[in-house]
Amino acid sequence: MGMIYLDSNATSQVHPEVVEAMLPYLTDQWYNPSSGYRSARAVRQAMDTAREQVAALINAHPEEIVFTGCGTESNNMALKWLARLVGRRESRVVTSVIEHSAVLRPCEAMQAVGYEVAQCAVKPDGRLDLDEFCGLVDAERPGFVSVMWSNNETGVINPVDEACAVAREAGWAFHTDAIQAVGKMPVDVRKVPVDYLSLSGHKFHAPKGVGALYVREGVRFEPMIRGGGQEDGRRSGTENVPFIIGLGKAAEIMKAELDRDGHAGVRRRRDRLEERLTGEIEGVTLNGSREHRAGNIVHASFENCEAAGLLILLDEAGVQCSAGSACMTGKQQPSHVQKAMGLSDEQARSSLRISLSIFTTDEEVEEAATAVARAGQKLRSVQGPPGVGPVVVYGG
Repeated sequence: MGMIYLDSNATSQVHPEVVEAMLPYLTDQWYNPSSGYRSARAVRQAMDTAREQVAALINAHPEEIVFTGCGTESNNMALKWLARLVGRRESRVVTSVIEHSAVLRPCEAMQAVGYEVAQCAVKPDGRLDLDEFCGLVDAERPGFVSVMWSNNETGVINPVDEACAVAREAGWAFHTDAIQAVGKMPVDVRKVPVDYLSLSGHKFHAPKGVGALYVREGVRFEPMIRGGGQEDGRRSGTENVPFIIGLGKAAEIMKAELDRDGHAGVRRRRDRLEERLTGEIEGVTLNGSREHRAGNIVHASFENCEAAGLLILLDEAGVQCSAGSACMTGKQQPSHVQKAMGLSDEQARSSLRISLSIFTTDEEVEEAATAVARAGQKLRSVQGPPGVGPVVVYGG
């Protein structure tokens, strides 16, 4: 068997049907959609179809979808506009301690120029502490909220519906980073009436370099990028047509998958992998809520096994996974997400994130479980108890 890819939260394989849908717009349908002739109008119509496909995935109206270059851009567009809207004086920005850096870094920039930014804690299962959250949202002050839908490291799903209701009651706008949720679980902006929602194509089998921002009809919004007035004046710049077409096709495919069985096959394989890891390897702890989580992630700590060493051995064995967010690869400090959940430094440094996709097979799960067990045994034999010792990995 070749390489086994189990890092789909970092990026997902581009679906072959997505590639096929994109190709005409890289070859003969290369026209600028803003031009006035028939060939360009056909490209514009294809973009309109893609907008409808993305909207359908989250039960939005097509005109509420703004195409962007990535999820990070979508987050920044929403957050920087909301910061302008509420102003610095007397306002409060409420987010959570487990947000992705694409939310944390813009919030840090706001704080540096005088905004009050409050980071709500999470419970040991990784979910937002709603009691603390309610205390931070203050109807007597201007402000806004940004809370992620599903965490990129653990897959834990936040109580976004309840948090959104609290914000709306206070008259605050609500943004959610749903980059790790859209395409992997039901996301319905009519049932959970967020004002702004960020998504990214490469997390659900579209290419890298394209995303979208949902902007609820009727809410105020000013663009971060001004110019020729594309995207109904909300995000200027000539559109990345082939990638937008790919995003639309991926949205259509994932909606069909969710409508059919809600990714039941992915969840079954995830559960099987967890069953083997906990049954065959001593000292394995599964982290995060067992009930409220994405169906594709195993997040586990391995006692007396440094994750960095496990990753090296697994890579040699042909298994690709990660120790957390891809954005943090190579950084030595423990994950802020795991620390917020109360994990010790040793537990955080011994944790793996294994993330499956619709392309993961039963055979790959079995092979991967065996490889992890062997890697753990080998690493423990050279590190030795007690605790997490120095990483010493021998090839071969």
